[in-house]
Amino acid sequence: MPPTDTPNGVLDASARRRLAREISRLATASAHSVLRAPPTSAVPPARRIGFTGPPGVGKSTLVGKLVERRAAAGTSVGVLAIDPASPYSKGAILGDRIRMDQASADPRVFMRSVSSRDSQDGMCNNVADILCAMEVHGFDEIVMETVGVGQAEHAVKALVDTVVLLMQPETGDAIQALKAGILEVADIIVVSKSDLHGAPKMREVLASTVRFGAQRAVNWTVPVIGVSVETGKGLDELEAALTAHAGWVASHRTPAETARRRATYRVQDLVLRRLEDQLATLSPDDYDLPLPELYQRVLTGLAQI
Repeated sequence: MPPTDTPNGVLDASARRRLAREISRLATASAHSVLRAPPTSAVPPARRIGFTGPPGVGKSTLVGKLVERRAAAGTSVGVLAIDPASPYSKGAILGDRIRMDQASADPRVFMRSVSSRDSQDGMCNNVADILCAMEVHGFDEIVMETVGVGQAEHAVKALVDTVVLLMQPETGDAIQALKAGILEVADIIVVSKSDLHGAPKMREVLASTVRFGAQRAVNWTVPVIGVSVETGKGLDELEAALTAHAGWVASHRTPAETARRRATYRVQDLVLRRLEDQLATLSPDDYDLPLPELYQRVLTGLAQI
């Protein structure tokens, strides 16, 4: 059950500090320590919405405005914003929080920025555990914003109920964007900054691609929505699409299926991170071993929890 001091996801100052500390701890925890942690109590899952797309497309600005609107309507929202990490320090500027500052002032909104650190899939270390830690606090919705992603980083699909992909006009060849594997995991596509020249054409091309592409979900056609945060254009349409997809998820995905997808991601992520940790312990001489022996040594290390 959610903590008694956080009814309906509205956190008091003490609960905010505790959750912020827990997220910081998890974001920097080793895979080994996560594996050894005691299991958390089961709680009803919050609805999860993921926002992803190329760098500079306006994800943080749109998320901030959308969360502000949903909180004003009485929805409690936990926001996890993931910023790209320095390849040297693994830290980040955490600028997403700055762009969402107005929304974060609402008592129904909890917002936390974390560095992507070692993660290579647009998210952050132990992201599955962080999302579970946020769910304990009873939010109606959890919104996750990934770092700026490329053509293949689409692991976000495993952890959220709805994936919103942002694209932007006038950022190069639209056909190149259509090659992106991430386009295929989107449940909703948003053409952001739709007041710019070229937005109608970009929306038309994307809509045609969705219309004539392979059917990826039964009875769900991916909407392509033009949105401008500056003018408010398309925000009502986006919220309606989010509501419609929530209904689709309720009737087409079972809780067991969702749990399996998330558990699969969590195991794969931990194995990859444990593998990196184990490789880091090898000495230069170990790499002179025959490949089968080196392989077995690594497997033996992975088996130690």
